[in-house]
Amino acid sequence: MASGEAAVESAVREVYDAHFGRLVGWTTQLIGDRDLAHDVATDAFVKLLTHWHSVQDPRAWLYTAAANQVRDHWRKRGREASAYEKFVGGNARAVDVADPGLDPATRMTVRDAVESLPERFRLVVLLHYFADLSVAQVALQTGKSEGTIKRDLHDARKQLAQRLEVTR
Repeated sequence: MASGEAAVESAVREVYDAHFGRLVGWTTQLIGDRDLAHDVATDAFVKLLTHWHSVQDPRAWLYTAAANQVRDHWRKRGREASAYEKFVGGNARAVDVADPGLDPATRMTVRDAVESLPERFRLVVLLHYFADLSVAQVALQTGKSEGTIKRDLHDARKQLAQRLEVTR
C-alpha cells in the first residue's frame, strides 16, 4: 500500500472514530431503523474515503451525504406508500375495534413535518437543526449562499410551525 493511501485511511479512521456513532444515532432518529441507519452511515464513510482529497470539512460532508441518503429513503418510502394505496384501491380495510387509533393531532411528529417539507427546505433543515451544522457549513455543503440558507430556514420554520399548529 502506498504511503499516501495509508495516510488517507488513517485520517478517515480518525474521523470514523470521532463521528460514526453519532452519525448512526442521527440517521436512526431520522429513519427509525437502526440497521438501515448503520448502512447509511457506513456508505457515507465509504464515499468519504473516495472523495477525501476534495473534502474540506469531513463532518459536514458526512452529514450531507447521509442526509441525501435519508432524503432518498423518505422519497422511496413515499412512493411505496402511494403504490400500496393504489393497490388497496377502494377495498375496505379491516378495522381493529380494540385499537381505535390515535387522534391525528397526536400522530404528527416533527419528523413527519420535516418529511412533508418541500425538497428545497428538507436538506437545509436536516443539516442545520438535526446535524447541528452552522449556516456557513450548510451553505458550503449545498453550494448555496448563506443568505439563501437563512431564507430557506426561515421559510421552513414558518411551514413547520403551520403544519404542527394545525395538529395541536
